[in-house]
Parts: sequence; structure tokens; C-alpha cells
Amino acid sequence: MRSCRTASCRAATSSTAAPRCSATCKVVWKKTIDDFQAGYSFTSAPIVVHGKLITGVSGGEFGIVGKIQARDPLTGELIWSRPTVEGNVGTLNGKDSTVTGTLNASWPGDTWKTGGAAPWLGGTYDPDTNTLFYGTGQPAPWNSWNRSGDNLYSSSTLAIDPDTGEIKWHIQTTPHDAWDFDGSNEFISFDLHKDGKTVKAGAKADRNGFFFVADRTNGKLLGAYPFVTKITWATGFDLATGRPNFIDANRPGNPSEASAGEKGKSVFAAPAFLGAKNWMPMAYSQTTGLFYVPANEWGMDIWNEPIAYRKGAAFLGAGFNIKPLYDDYIGALRAIDPATGKIVWEYKNRAPLWGGVLATAGDLVFTGTPEGYLKAFDAKTGQELWKFQTGSGVIGCPITFEQDGEQYVAVTSGWGGAVPLWGGEVAKVIKGITQGGSLWVFKLPKHT
Repeated sequence: MRSCRTASCRAATSSTAAPRCSATCKVVWKKTIDDFQAGYSFTSAPIVVHGKLITGVSGGEFGIVGKIQARDPLTGELIWSRPTVEGNVGTLNGKDSTVTGTLNASWPGDTWKTGGAAPWLGGTYDPDTNTLFYGTGQPAPWNSWNRSGDNLYSSSTLAIDPDTGEIKWHIQTTPHDAWDFDGSNEFISFDLHKDGKTVKAGAKADRNGFFFVADRTNGKLLGAYPFVTKITWATGFDLATGRPNFIDANRPGNPSEASAGEKGKSVFAAPAFLGAKNWMPMAYSQTTGLFYVPANEWGMDIWNEPIAYRKGAAFLGAGFNIKPLYDDYIGALRAIDPATGKIVWEYKNRAPLWGGVLATAGDLVFTGTPEGYLKAFDAKTGQELWKFQTGSGVIGCPITFEQDGEQYVAVTSGWGGAVPLWGGEVAKVIKGITQGGSLWVFKLPKHT
């Protein structure tokens, strides 16, 4: 961690320790999070809560055990660590604390030692309930025939005590995941107004195609609504049990039932493993009460292959080919009413939407497109009000800020990422997009 650039800076990292600032950019501390040779990585920005630097430890494609950790931001010393695979032991203040869940309850044999469930996106914090919310990735390996059970706490949202690292409750959005439907997406706190009541709620648009609404005080599932047009792995969710109604025939076939060394039966699954929504954050407007979700309509041929764990090697046991569902669009920005799951309006885009969304108090919604446009929409109607060509695909997240009484909107532009790498047939749609890297800042006109 580098210190601040000027001696006059201020840091809100601890209520008890004075901030340490320097004009030299000297490294204050440096810690090893875990063994990169085993496949561990660190893929998202940390957040600071109660004077603790909270990070996720990722690398789920390599059979690691995901973790969420809290450190002292002034020294880097580990305060607590919470493994996200059931059966592993957490730590608190340098000592073993509690087991995550119950050993072998949902992971048979030794499969909990290489279970994945990596929280590769950042978390959110809710001060009303003093809770951290972190999503976790798919179980390892992708081949679900190697691991029976629900495989907690993979493909889930975890509610965590920021002071101790203990799990308060969880929602597993894809038990026994076989399609790489990471549950890593953000869980956004909001007040749900429904049937004359106000509920402290949270919402999440999952890679598996369902938009989830839950009571954020206890994790009770209040709604699970499809936000894409085609979902083949489940028909819906039982709100009483919180479990999906699986379509068993759409699980990729068991390779052990094929000839020796050959793949199992291939199935066509939707959404594709890149998700009905992936990393790009959705937005919520307190004025309209709507969520704005960057969705994608695609499916995949997916099959399982024989696999065994080897340290530092990819631990998948699956192959895939992504295909668009429709000829005229893949991406769709959708405004969703969390009380009903109704899609109030949508904007369709030819290429996938792979950038974040910003909603403003002035009832504008901003997002970018792979074709290079930053666009603004009316938050209530979805009418496109403005666009600007940035010269390269936009996969960044727009932000807004104020300086000297003026309001600005900024976004980074530069094409790349997972879609051209893993997109299969979808990659043909975006093969001509210009590469680039730039930052664009726009000043909003003042009202007269």
C-alpha cells in the first residue's frame, strides 16, 4: 500500500490511530495475501469499514478456497479471515475462530479443500444492519459430477459481521452450480415499499438470470424474478425454501457415463456462463424506485470433461461455446421494479452490454456500449436523451462528481475483457471494435 502524496492529506481509515501520510509515495506495508502459484489472485478494490480494510481473495478456476479478509489498513496485519467454502476454519486476531458451516455437510470427502467459491468482486456495506455483503463465485471444478451436495457457500451472497468475520446469513442463488453461474454480483441495500409496508431489503441481479430481492436483516427471500427472456436450468424459485426448481435434463452430462476419457453429453444452456449480468454494476434510483440492470441475452453449448485437481492448473472439467439468442440484439438495459419484478422499460443493444450503470438524482441513467457510445436515458421512460462516441468500446462504469459548483460525468473507454476472449460466436459481433484507452469527462449544463 502506498502512502498519500501530500503531507496535508487526510485518511478516514481508523477512529483510534492517526493517519500516516508522506510526500514520498514510499511503500508503507506490503503483505502476501496467499500463494499465487496455487492460483490465488486479488481482483477487486477493497472497502474500509470500522477501520478495517476488507478484501476478497479470488482464483476459483484453480481450485483454491475463496476467502474474505479484514486487515489493519495502517499496518496490513490480518484481523480476521473467513473462508467461503464450507468446512474450512476461519481466523480472528491471529487464532483459529470458527468453521465455515459444517464439515462435509454439503461437500463430500475432501472436495471442500479445493472448492473455489471465490469472491472476485468487491463487497458492499449496510450501516443499518452493520453487515458486509459479499458474493461468491462458482464451486470448483465446473464439472458438478465431481462434487455432490449444495456446495455451500459457492454461488451465494453472504452477510458477514464486519468486526468478527462471522457469517450472519446467506442466500445460495445456484446450489450445486454446473453452469459457472457465479453469485459474485453486488447486493444493493434499499427500502422496499410493498403492500403498505417498508422492508429493509437488498437486491441482486444474478448471472443465473434471476433478479433476487431479500430482507437484508435476515436473508429471507422475497422475490426471484427472471430478467432475461430465456432460462433453461430452472423454472423459478420456491420462496418458502429459497431453493430453485431445477430442470434436471439441462445439467451437462456425466463424463463417467461416456467412453473412457471422452466428454459427457452436451446441453444448450441459457444464460451463458458469462452471465445474464456479469461484473458490471447495476444502479438503483431512490426517486423512481427502479433498478437499472445491464443484461445480456445469450446461451451456450456446455459439456463436462474428466478432471482432477493439480495445484496451480485450471480446475474446470468443462468446455463451452457461447451463442447469441437473437439476431438483432444481445445487450439489454432493463429497468426493473423490485416490488413486482416487472420490466418497466428496456433499451436493446446489438452488442453485449459490458459496462456499469449510473443513475442520478436528476432522473438520468448513464451507461456505455461496446460500439463506443456513452448514452443517457430518461430514468422513468427509457427514452434515449443523449449519446457521445468515445472512439472505443465502453466497459467502464460512469461516475458523477461535483467540483466548484459544477456537476460532471466521467467514464473510461477502452475495449477488451472477457467477451472477446471467451465470447465464442458472440465474439464475431464485436470483432471490429476499435482498441483504445481514454478517460472522458463531461460537464452538465446548469439549470436556468
